[in-house]
Amino acid sequence: MRKELLPGEQVITITRQQARSLFFPVLAFLVAPALTGYACAWVVKGNAQRVAPFITVEWTPWLVGLCLVLAAWLLLAYSLRRVMRWNSARYILTSRRILAKYGMFRRRDWQVSLMAVRNVGVHQSMLQRTLHSGNISLDTGHSGTAILADVPDVAKFRGFILDAMDELPQGEVFEGQVLTDYDQLPWELREGGRDER
Repeated sequence: MRKELLPGEQVITITRQQARSLFFPVLAFLVAPALTGYACAWVVKGNAQRVAPFITVEWTPWLVGLCLVLAAWLLLAYSLRRVMRWNSARYILTSRRILAKYGMFRRRDWQVSLMAVRNVGVHQSMLQRTLHSGNISLDTGHSGTAILADVPDVAKFRGFILDAMDELPQGEVFEGQVLTDYDQLPWELREGGRDER
């Protein structure tokens, strides 16, 4: 993170999304091996031949292998994938920006300057309220709203954002340049454009 900071910028906090999205992947991670062990033992004892008479003893290794493949698919494609997705999402609040980074292999990120934020809103569902998490919406006016989903300790994170906004230097325009005179503005930024002379 240090190489991505602007001059004079400091990291205030780094957090991930609320871990409630990991409930079912962790449950599947715990239950799948137990069910696989039970299914393999059931097949080895010959119960498959009793249920379907056309299944012979030669099918036993194939049925056990099928149970193991299904369990591995569930663990890798569902549980591990969800845990990696959760682990790769980060919300970073610095003294000048809010950054959201997603993904390990395919990276997606966005950032919002604190100077551009006009309003910080918090939206919570009933479940999020019980877990003290929520969604933070950052209203930037012209470009729309950015949303940080499932932020843990949402009230504290919003407080950090508001404190960082209050500590921004007043009168700062771009990269720390303070304008003392209207004539210093570039022609493109003035109302009405270039004067016709």
